[in-house]
Amino acid sequence: MNQIDKAPSATAAADDLVFYGEAVSSRMLLGTALYPSPQIMSDAVKASGCGIVTVSLRRESARGKVGERFLELITALGVHVLPNTAGCRTAKEAIATAQMARELFDTPWIKLEVIANDDTLQPDLFGLVEAAEALNKDGFKVFPYTTEDLGAAERLVASGCDVLMPWGAPIGSGRGLANPYALKTMRNYFPGIPLVVDAGIGAPSHAARAMEMGYDAVLLNTAVARAADPIAMAIAFAAAIDAGRLAYRSGLMIERDMAAPSTPVAGTPFFDLGAPPKS
Repeated sequence: MNQIDKAPSATAAADDLVFYGEAVSSRMLLGTALYPSPQIMSDAVKASGCGIVTVSLRRESARGKVGERFLELITALGVHVLPNTAGCRTAKEAIATAQMARELFDTPWIKLEVIANDDTLQPDLFGLVEAAEALNKDGFKVFPYTTEDLGAAERLVASGCDVLMPWGAPIGSGRGLANPYALKTMRNYFPGIPLVVDAGIGAPSHAARAMEMGYDAVLLNTAVARAADPIAMAIAFAAAIDAGRLAYRSGLMIERDMAAPSTPVAGTPFFDLGAPPKS
């Protein structure tokens, strides 16, 4: 298979992902930072088959003319653009950044980040809810980067968020699903809300595990962008996400405490294979 081609998803036709009334062709969301070059980023996005890419308004605005060329490259990919408020430390700052992003990208979609801690980049749940309430009232379609906290999640949904994006682990850590039990609880608590695991995904197996839990999509960046071969890694993640989703829909077996033989003896017939040969 050519590296920038991707095998068709086995679930794509019958299992569309919908955000705010818009169908998305892939359950993989991909960031656009940290790649060795814009061309490699472009090839990785194409190889992944992803339907949404995230773009930091602050980073691209700071690049000036280079940023303008980068945005032209993103537009040429023909995928949904999800601008984000990365780097914002207050609700006020995030709201202002979101408003600029709406003008620049001509989209009401915004990945809302309000960061509380420089070491963990953990979301500031108080500021996040405050910003989400204001942006939803202003007509935005908010994708909030949050934790597994159910109280904050309820507030976000009540404010108008139709999507939640809990972290798997701290951004860029590659640790995978640091608290799978809390993530499972969140999935069960919000059965009708699209949930996207965002941040901390380091290997395709991490993404597959999230999808096996019933999560609707996975957002990642560093694990692809910093790979020795970002294009091949994008293909690997796309395959893992499709496999995890198909496994979830197929019905995973229930874990047991004890062994269960796959060919039980009791209650099964014995077949007469004939008498042993005479010596």
